[in-house]
Amino acid sequence: MSESGTLRIGVIGLGRMGGNIVRRLARAGHKCVVFDASPKARESLVHDGAEDAGSVDEMVQKLAGERRVIWVMLPSGKITEDTIARLGGMMDKDDIIIDGGNSYYKDDIRRAKGLREKGIHYVDVGTSGGVWGLERGYCMMVGGDKSAVDYIDPILDTLAPGIGTIPRTPGRDKFDSRAERGYIHAGPTGAGHFVKMVHNGIEYGLMQAYGEGFDILRNKSSEKLAADERFDLHLPDIAEVWRRGSVVSSWLLDLSAAALASDEKLDNYSGYVDDSGEGRWTIEAAIEEAVPADVLTSSLYARFRSRQHHTFAEKMLSAMRFGFGGHTEGMLEGGVPGQSEHGVPSEPPGATSTPTANAAE
Repeated sequence: MSESGTLRIGVIGLGRMGGNIVRRLARAGHKCVVFDASPKARESLVHDGAEDAGSVDEMVQKLAGERRVIWVMLPSGKITEDTIARLGGMMDKDDIIIDGGNSYYKDDIRRAKGLREKGIHYVDVGTSGGVWGLERGYCMMVGGDKSAVDYIDPILDTLAPGIGTIPRTPGRDKFDSRAERGYIHAGPTGAGHFVKMVHNGIEYGLMQAYGEGFDILRNKSSEKLAADERFDLHLPDIAEVWRRGSVVSSWLLDLSAAALASDEKLDNYSGYVDDSGEGRWTIEAAIEEAVPADVLTSSLYARFRSRQHHTFAEKMLSAMRFGFGGHTEGMLEGGVPGQSEHGVPSEPPGATSTPTANAAE
């Protein structure tokens, strides 16, 4: 670590989030060595101040001579598993591997045990912020041993959104101040990804509630209703007014309002809604703990159903997923691709529920 408190860090995986993580770190003076299978992705980051590594091996070599810190930002599954195993065979005692993707927390626990035998630290970082993280910052839930988490604190502090304009919670003075700045040390290895997993499960439920609610509003003009009970409701106005002072205001509602203002009928979306795994794992955890999770389970099943039959509610979910993460839709029934090219998500107006200290998400 330099005298200025900045670190030299390797980042593997320069997709929607990985690339912006590098840019945010570089803006704050951290030195980043980057690798991605796409030369074009690396070139873009070099232009923004990063140092290119042509392979994982070259990255490890370039970080020699100091305590190595390498952040892996890849899709969960085999590619992450293989990359961490490869790093574990090349890195030295006291080096730190960070998995910032959406890995299953039980995989974290298993990986950490193997790396611990070599003296290598493993830190899992559940990272939320989507495509807006560069400007707004990332909410992070961290698992790992205290010494490693403390060492990478300058990285986490840079990536976090900061206190921003959100009113401070009364009585929080006695607790860890990092939570107010947008990141926590949740506990030992696996705890970070476990908390992020449940976060995503809750996200499913919230999105489903918004989707169903707007579907009810939209169908109030149905000819199946008595003529004097039909209302032709303007959904963009309802979404907008709910953003301002209502108890259901949120960033998801901000994104919904922006999507409806752009395309009131959401014709650009098929309503095919993918799930990335965390919702399923959350339900599995609920079963293991014997905790009722009616809403979260139903919202996951609704996504399964969306792949066979599509409602306006599912179009709302697709619009929200694209808004916060740039997630595109999967395949429609019969193998026909859904609308997946919606351009770049535009900044939702106001972003009423989000911090703005370091930037606005």
